[in-house]
Amino acid sequence: MSEPNNRRKKEAYVRLPYFGINRLIPFMKPYRKRLLLMLLLGIVGSCVDIVLPLFQSYAINNYIARGVMDTLPYFIGLYVAVLTVQIIANCITTYTASHVEMMIGHDLKQTCFDHLQTLSFSYFNQNSVGYVHARIMSDTSRIGELVSWVMMDSIWHTSYIIGAVAVMFAINPGLALAVVMVVPLAALLIALCLNKLTRLNRSIRELNSRISGDYNEGITGAKTIKTLVVEDRITEEFRGDTGSMKRTAVRATHFRGLLFSTVSFFSYVALALVLWRGGLITMEQVMEIGTLSAFMSYAQGLMDPLLWLIDALSTVINTQVNIERVTKLLQTESDVADSTEVVAKYGDTFEPKRENWEPLVGDIEFDDVSFTYPDGEDRVLEHFSLKIAGGTRVAIVGETGAGKSTLVNLVCRFFEPTEGRVLIDGRDARERSQLWLHSNIGYVLQSPHLFSGTVRDNLRYGKPDATDEEIYEALRTVSADVIVNRMEKGLDSEVGEGGDLLSTGEKQLLSFARAIIADPRILVLDEATSSVDTITEQVIRDALGRVTEGRTSFIIAHRLSTVRDSDIIIVVRDGKIVEQGKHGELMHAKGYYHSLYTRQFEKEAADSVL
Repeated sequence: MSEPNNRRKKEAYVRLPYFGINRLIPFMKPYRKRLLLMLLLGIVGSCVDIVLPLFQSYAINNYIARGVMDTLPYFIGLYVAVLTVQIIANCITTYTASHVEMMIGHDLKQTCFDHLQTLSFSYFNQNSVGYVHARIMSDTSRIGELVSWVMMDSIWHTSYIIGAVAVMFAINPGLALAVVMVVPLAALLIALCLNKLTRLNRSIRELNSRISGDYNEGITGAKTIKTLVVEDRITEEFRGDTGSMKRTAVRATHFRGLLFSTVSFFSYVALALVLWRGGLITMEQVMEIGTLSAFMSYAQGLMDPLLWLIDALSTVINTQVNIERVTKLLQTESDVADSTEVVAKYGDTFEPKRENWEPLVGDIEFDDVSFTYPDGEDRVLEHFSLKIAGGTRVAIVGETGAGKSTLVNLVCRFFEPTEGRVLIDGRDARERSQLWLHSNIGYVLQSPHLFSGTVRDNLRYGKPDATDEEIYEALRTVSADVIVNRMEKGLDSEVGEGGDLLSTGEKQLLSFARAIIADPRILVLDEATSSVDTITEQVIRDALGRVTEGRTSFIIAHRLSTVRDSDIIIVVRDGKIVEQGKHGELMHAKGYYHSLYTRQFEKEAADSVL
């Protein structure tokens, strides 16, 4: 449980040779006016910070040292006006930066999520849910923060350092040079401390991800943990991760304290230089006491902006990894994609041109099809040909892990053939859009998934404009109306996250109703009865005749008793199709299907006797 994600750990330490900010330009363009406003107001704010010590110098030199008070009201008015400008600039800049952060983060999240909808199954087979989730949530948030707050702070502090140094040289070049000579050494030590602190913070993020994973497994796998009686082992692993995080966090705190102590030390060094050299100059009456006071403010105020700038640079370098991962996701091309001509005629996932969609009959043909999974090497199909007339009931059988879903994946265009063609109603499936095909397919998975919401909401995923009458008709067709009728709120009953408020059998029947509510011309039942109780299995088997009538149906089954009446049975073994025909023909051939059926029949007979 405590093993780190190797992919994530490897990526966390990537060093890119460029910043990659240019890849964010398309997302920054819509907010260029706000970004420009941030730039201008950042400079205004830093200018006010530079001017304030000059007010201090004037007040000391004129009102305190000389006792001249006739211009005091004007001075106070101007001082208040300058402070008001700074307050307004701060408010507007903070609001603008917050807006830019939220909007760029939103746009990146939305773009990534939209792009995920266009990717094929192979991408999700090769990338874990946690990996994809981190790209969309964590990485996009860090990028939004970079473009807004880091950019704003960098502008502000850079302007201040440049302005403050310029004013110091204008006042007294020799004294300014003495102060500026401290800056390179301070910058070097600050950078060393920040580099170590960045590494520790990266380790903390990695450990935090592992702890989150531990929590997730500890909660979702609670029953397994208790039945295996491994609470002590799981607790020990969790204690190890949290202990590592505690030690790393303590070290990070130490270095953070060292960092700020370093900044304070050099601030006082700069201040001491000013007091020493400036004091001598003031005693010689070359510089007034108020001017020395302003110089002290500039000297001491240089170190904090310097710290912020080095920290900002560290953030930019670290965020390169986030930019790289997000842009890599957005540049990932789907293994299954519609051609430009198909999109022009039929539309795409988000802008379909339904008026050009032809009705689907359900005739399917495999024309010399060979297939290898993108992440595999062995061919699953080789020069396979088969014609399936519309309305045919096709069963695909074989042992667990034999590769029964391959044919269905090709029919549904979840994958493309490596060679050959899959024809739908006599035309290559690639000549029409994926959405057109998927809108005509009803799919019932082995492990049913319901979305958070009500029963009505879930069934309308199958047909968004379905009326309550249509919903109840679909429920009655699969004998699921009984389940809904005994719920306290009927169609308005909540199903919980992932359908957790319902039993597996109830979820399966509702997903069955959702699959047929839009009257699909192709129906796929992928081991739909393998994870349900005996009573629910019988209900589904009784409904099969009704829901498959007039539809091209693919029934992937492990229990052969459910497919005896199929029009054609395709037998899969070790990823290859070894037999095909009707039940009687396959039994008469006494091949692999005969062996499977005989073993299963004997087992079922023994179970019934027991």
